[in-house]
Amino acid sequence: MAQLNMVQAINQALSEEMARDDRVVLLGEDVGRDGGVFRVTEGLQDRFGTERVIDTPLSESAIMGAAIGMAAYGLRPVPEIQFMGFTYSAFEQLFAHAARIRSRSRGRFSCPMVVRTPYGGGIKAPELHEESTEAIFCHSPGLKVVVPSGPYTAKGLLLAALRDPDPVLFLEPTRLYRMLREEVPEGEYVVELGRARVARAGSAVTVIAWGSMLERVLKSLGDVDAEVIDLLTLNPFDIEAVIGSVKKTGRAVIVHEAVRTCGFGAEIAATIAEEAMLYLRAPILRVTAPDVPVPLAKLIEQYLPNSKQIQAALEEVMQY
Repeated sequence: MAQLNMVQAINQALSEEMARDDRVVLLGEDVGRDGGVFRVTEGLQDRFGTERVIDTPLSESAIMGAAIGMAAYGLRPVPEIQFMGFTYSAFEQLFAHAARIRSRSRGRFSCPMVVRTPYGGGIKAPELHEESTEAIFCHSPGLKVVVPSGPYTAKGLLLAALRDPDPVLFLEPTRLYRMLREEVPEGEYVVELGRARVARAGSAVTVIAWGSMLERVLKSLGDVDAEVIDLLTLNPFDIEAVIGSVKKTGRAVIVHEAVRTCGFGAEIAATIAEEAMLYLRAPILRVTAPDVPVPLAKLIEQYLPNSKQIQAALEEVMQY
């Protein structure tokens, strides 16, 4: 079984699904000739041609609008937005149309498309290139939000997303693109959307994370008997897995790189309070980025949650 990084795993998933289903079409800025800004789609235009791997103008709104039209009329488009911060130009198309088309048409139309975009910090890029605003997208009913944490989950989740009948926002942690290598099977396998996984079993405290923060959490645990939940899908998130773990451990720490106020961790914390309050032995803690804009390169490591902060939160709930 091949050891792949996340770039290779996503490329393999796209290649295999395009070969299996000729309705799958890629479009975006530089996805064809250049293979995308991170070379995730490298070689796919050579294999499948310019009619299925389409280089577009520099217009996120046009990319999203075209993809919605393609999806409504039978294709399965995969629009790429080069960085998450650029999706803001396509908000109206994604929120007002893609996420609502099934409801608006009373089921006559659906929008089976996967919006791929790199997200998150740690690559020391300019402004709008290291955004982590996933909670905004989770606030839109009808739009699934998916975040892989490594090469294996990236391929399996992407294959599941490509076969989903509704729009999926597929957030790819840029810091992990070439950091991790894992065994990734060739051929078909799917990681079910809406299901979390236990990345590490434990009994003393539940730590909930996603994307690149999972790797940081796993390196920060020391000898704490923590159960680590890799959420994988944020909308809809796996409430059963989270509540089941918290009922077992009695403690919860949530780690994400988005800002604290109205970050997705707040929704998880509220759900735990509603569903498992009587099982808690300590307050629910969040380890997050501060409520400031993402800084430029020299300050990015001071902005992102770090091991010291994670360890301090674990110590606090364990001693409560």
